[in-house]
Amino acid sequence: MRKKKVPSVRQSIPRLSPKPDQGLTAAQAAERVRLGWHNRSTAALTKSTGQIFRDNFCTFFNLLFALLAACLFAVGAYRDMLFLGIVLINAAIGVVQELRVRHTLNRIQLLSAQRCTVIRDGVSQSLLPEELVLDDIIQLQAGCQVCADAIVCDGTAEVNESLLTGEADPVAKRPGDCLLSGSFLVSGRCRARLDRVGEDAYANRITGEATRQKAARSEMMRALDRLLRLIGVVIVPVGAVMLARQAALLPFPYAVRSTVAAVVGMIPEGLYLLVSAALTVSVLRLARRNTLTHELSCIEHLARVDVLCLDKTGTITEGSMEVEALFPLSGVEQGELAALLGRFCVTTSSANATAQALRAKFGADAAPWTGAAEIPFSSERKWSALAPDAGGPCYLLGAPERLLGGALEELRSCWAEAVAQGNRVLLLAQAPELPQENELDTVRPLGFVVLSDQLRRDAGETLAFFQAQGVTVKILSGDNAEAVSRIARRAGIPRSEHYVDASQLPETGDLSQEAEENTVFGRVTPRQKRALIQGLQQAGHTVAMIGDGVNDVLALKQADCSIAMAAGSEAAQHAAQLVLLDSSFSSMPQILKEGRRVINNIQRSATLFLVKNIFSCLMTLLLLFLPLPYPLVPAQISLVSALMIGAPSFLLTFEPSFTPVSRRFLPSVLLNALPGGLVNLISLSAAAVLGTAAGLSIDQLSTVCTLLMGLNGLLVLLFLCWPLTPFRTAVLLLMGLSFAGAVLFLAPLFQITALTAQSWRLLGLLAALSPALMILLTFLISRVKRLLQQPGLERSCSYA
Repeated sequence: MRKKKVPSVRQSIPRLSPKPDQGLTAAQAAERVRLGWHNRSTAALTKSTGQIFRDNFCTFFNLLFALLAACLFAVGAYRDMLFLGIVLINAAIGVVQELRVRHTLNRIQLLSAQRCTVIRDGVSQSLLPEELVLDDIIQLQAGCQVCADAIVCDGTAEVNESLLTGEADPVAKRPGDCLLSGSFLVSGRCRARLDRVGEDAYANRITGEATRQKAARSEMMRALDRLLRLIGVVIVPVGAVMLARQAALLPFPYAVRSTVAAVVGMIPEGLYLLVSAALTVSVLRLARRNTLTHELSCIEHLARVDVLCLDKTGTITEGSMEVEALFPLSGVEQGELAALLGRFCVTTSSANATAQALRAKFGADAAPWTGAAEIPFSSERKWSALAPDAGGPCYLLGAPERLLGGALEELRSCWAEAVAQGNRVLLLAQAPELPQENELDTVRPLGFVVLSDQLRRDAGETLAFFQAQGVTVKILSGDNAEAVSRIARRAGIPRSEHYVDASQLPETGDLSQEAEENTVFGRVTPRQKRALIQGLQQAGHTVAMIGDGVNDVLALKQADCSIAMAAGSEAAQHAAQLVLLDSSFSSMPQILKEGRRVINNIQRSATLFLVKNIFSCLMTLLLLFLPLPYPLVPAQISLVSALMIGAPSFLLTFEPSFTPVSRRFLPSVLLNALPGGLVNLISLSAAAVLGTAAGLSIDQLSTVCTLLMGLNGLLVLLFLCWPLTPFRTAVLLLMGLSFAGAVLFLAPLFQITALTAQSWRLLGLLAALSPALMILLTFLISRVKRLLQQPGLERSCSYA
C-alpha cells in the first residue's frame, strides 16, 4: 500500500484546547489534515524499489566482477565472461525476493495495525495513529502505547519510558504532564491532547518503529560481513601479484584468464545473497503463518533457542478468568463481600482479565464510587486501591502475599486448597487511608475471591514438542507460585515441582543460579523477569520469551528472541521481534521449525560455497611462490560453481531440517568446508605438478583439473548429504548427470578438450585417491571440532 504524500512545509494554525469529553470537531480535524498537521511520518519503514535494486546490484563485489569481465573482454576471452550471467541472476533473484516480501509485509502490517481511541464531536472513534491530528484528544489505558507527544488532560497513569530512555521505573503522570511518543501506560487511564505530531514528535516515528533502536544485525550476518571485508581487503593486491607471476610463466592473455579465474574463485559471490535471501524468504513463510517479523536477526536466534520463557495466562491457559468462589472472613457476610467487590470493579480503571471477570460476576447491579481516588493495579505492586471518600478508608484488591505481609501464614488455610488446584486467589482488604508512596501499613482482610483459568486444549501437545526438541520451558508468572506449579504440572511441563516464590528473591542482581535450578517462578515482577532471563543468558543459553502484557516488556527486550501475542498489549507487540497475529501458542512449534529449517540449510549451503573459496585462496597463495600455472579458466570455475554449489544449495533449501543448530556459525561452516577445500587443493596441486612434469598442454591440464574438481564437488555433496534420503540421492544424481551432460555436450563453451591416454591415467589416479583423502581429513577435522566444543573453548570462540 502506497502512503499518501506528506507535505514538506506545514502552514501555521491556531492551537486549540478542546474539552476532554468533546475533542475536536470533524471540520477542525479535516482542516489540520489539509494544512499538514497530521501524525504521518516521512520516514519509510520499508525499502523503496530503487533502494532494493541498488542494494542488490551496486555492491563492491559486483563492481569487481564488472572490472574482471572488462579485463577478459580486453584480451578477447569472451567465453570466460559466463560468471557475469550468474552474478546478474543472483542479483535479480534478490530483487524479486525482496519485492515479494515487501508486498506481503505491507499487507500484513496493514491488517494488524494498532488503532487509537480518539474523541471527536463528543464521540469515541477508533483510528490509525497516522490519522490523528494536532490537538486531538486520545484515550489511553494500561497497555496502550503513546503514538505522539501529548499532554494529560484528565485522569492519572503510570508510564514506562524504558523503550526510549532505558529506565524501567514507572513515571507518574497527572493533568498537565507530558507523555512522550513511544512510552506506554503500565497502569491507570487518562485522556491526553496531542501536542507534537508526525516529524515533531519525540520519537520521530510511529507505531513500533518509534521506540526501537536500529535493528541489530544477526551474529551470522556480522560474521559474513567480517569475512567479506577480509576478502575485499586482500583480493586486489593478491590478484595484482598473481597476474605478475602468471604473466612470467604464460602468454599475457592466458595469464589474465587464469588470474581472473583465481580471483573469481576467491569471491563467495552467492553466499551473502544466499543468507539474506533465505532469511528474507523465511520472513515471507512466517507471514503466511500469521506471524509478523519486526527484526530479521530474530530468525537466527529463534533457531538457536534452547530455553523458552513464558507467562501462564494466555499461553498455556485460555486467559479468560472466571470467578469460582468467595471466602468472606470473620465479621463479613458473603453478600457484603460481593457488593464491595462489585463497586470496586466497576470503579477501577483496570481493564485486565481479572477485572473483566469480576465485573461479569459482581458488576451488573453495582454503582461506582464517584470521585474515588485510585492507585491503579500494576505488576510491580501486585495490588490496586480505591478510596471512595477523600481522606477516608480505602479498599485494596490484590495478591495476599503482598497485602498481608507477616499475617499471611495465619490465613493461608483459607485459600490453600484453591491454590493447590491451580486457581488464582485475590484478597479484598481495607486500610485506614490510601497508601502513600505504595507503602502498606496495617490492613484489615475482608475476604478472598477465587478465579480459575482453563488449560488450553493444545498446551500439552505444544509443550511436549518443545521437550522433544531439547527446549527447556520455564514459567514466569505474577500468580502464586504453588498455583502456577499445579497448572504447569497438569500441562506436562517437566520439573514443574521445582518452583520458587520470587517475592523472596532480590529485585535485581544475579539470579542465574535460581534461573537454572527452578522451572516455575511465581509473584515475579517485570524487573525480575528481566533478571531471570539475564541469568539464563549468562549461563550460555539462548532464550526466547513469549509475552502479551506491559509487565513482559522488559523481559521481551532482554530476550534473544521475543514473541508477543497480537491479542495482548500494544507495548508488548512493539517491543517484540515476532508477533503471533492469531495469538495461538500452538503455532510456536511451526515457528521454531521454520527458524531451524532456514538456519540449518544456510549452514549446509554455506559449506558448499566455502569449499571453493578455501581452495581458490590457498591455491592462489601457493602459486605466488611456485612456478606453476593456475590450472583453471573462468568458464570452468563457473561450471563447477553452478552445478556443485549454486544448484544443490538452492535445491537443498527445500528439505526440512529441524535438528538443533550449532551455536557457532562461521567456525562451524569453515570447519565443515575445510576437508573439501583441502582435497581440491591437494589433488589439483598434484595434477598441476605432475601434469607439468609430464609435459601436458595447458588445455589438457585445465580439463583434467575441471573434471577432478567436479568429482570432488560430488564427493563433498555426498558427505554433506549423509545419511542419504531419496531426496538427497535425487539431488546427487541430478548434479552428477548435469555435470556429465555439460562436459559431453557443452565442452567448447567450457573449454574442455578430449583427453589423451596420459591425461586419463593422471585423472584416474588422483580421482581414486580423493575419497581416501576426504575420509582422512574429515576424521582429523572432526577431532578438532570436538576439541573446540569443550565448554571453555566454545564460549570463547562463539560466533568467531
